[in-house]
Amino acid sequence: MDKQKKEFILGEIRRYFFMVVGCFLYALSLQMFLIPNKIVGGGVSGAASLIEIVTSLPAGLFIIAINAPILIFGFKLMGWKFILRCFITTTTLGLVTELLSWFTPVITSNPLLAAAYGGILQGVSVGFFIKYETSSGGTELLGRLTHHLIPRGSIATHVAVIDAIVVIVGAIVLQNPENILYALILIFISAKVSDMIVVGLSKAKMCYIITTKAEEISEFLIANSPRGVTLINGEGMFSKTPRGVLMTCIKSNQVSHLKACIHKLDENAFVIVTDANEVYGKGFKNI
Repeated sequence: MDKQKKEFILGEIRRYFFMVVGCFLYALSLQMFLIPNKIVGGGVSGAASLIEIVTSLPAGLFIIAINAPILIFGFKLMGWKFILRCFITTTTLGLVTELLSWFTPVITSNPLLAAAYGGILQGVSVGFFIKYETSSGGTELLGRLTHHLIPRGSIATHVAVIDAIVVIVGAIVLQNPENILYALILIFISAKVSDMIVVGLSKAKMCYIITTKAEEISEFLIANSPRGVTLINGEGMFSKTPRGVLMTCIKSNQVSHLKACIHKLDENAFVIVTDANEVYGKGFKNI
């Protein structure tokens, strides 16, 4: 077996492993926190949760049932490979949700805590789906379909409108306007946590140093810092004098040391420090 084929197989195993883990966590959020506390979030899972809350019919089966026509209509637009992956993920999510309904304990009866911790679990799950390129279809795919039929606004806007409709219908059916507030907490936390999963927690700092003493500062930093430095030649547009722009990426706890080094050599240097969410290469994560 050649190296490329082996990497492909390992990549597919990793993808479906995290898909199953994501489905488990998402189902756990529904059965442990959201459904017992009658919180209806957005998406197909929110619609399925509402059906279970009102009728006691299993949400897991309705996750599959509601997604089925969406996947059928999306076949022509997205292609069979994407739809097949969505079908596998949807089926897994529905079955795991139904399985967990038999023995999952209810941790809290506080809807605020339920929304918060349900959002954390859903955020980790959605982060895995995005990071490992799997999808359960749902309102994301439905938003693509409606955008194809009515090409106004962005796909994200269509998805947001569909999710909002589900949340509002849930509040009306349950006669509980507070559901909208809990759903907003759920969606906000889920979005933030999923971003953390996709981007990662190892944030670094990108530093730009604009100075007339670029050579001295770069030599000093190379000698006294574990990070590399790149020189970009620039010009001050007001003074029309040449300026060196040094670019370096460092860990957050190294910012103070960097500023102290620069201060020794050029008190008039202009320093910009920004967040860098993902850094790959020597001294950081391998690309």
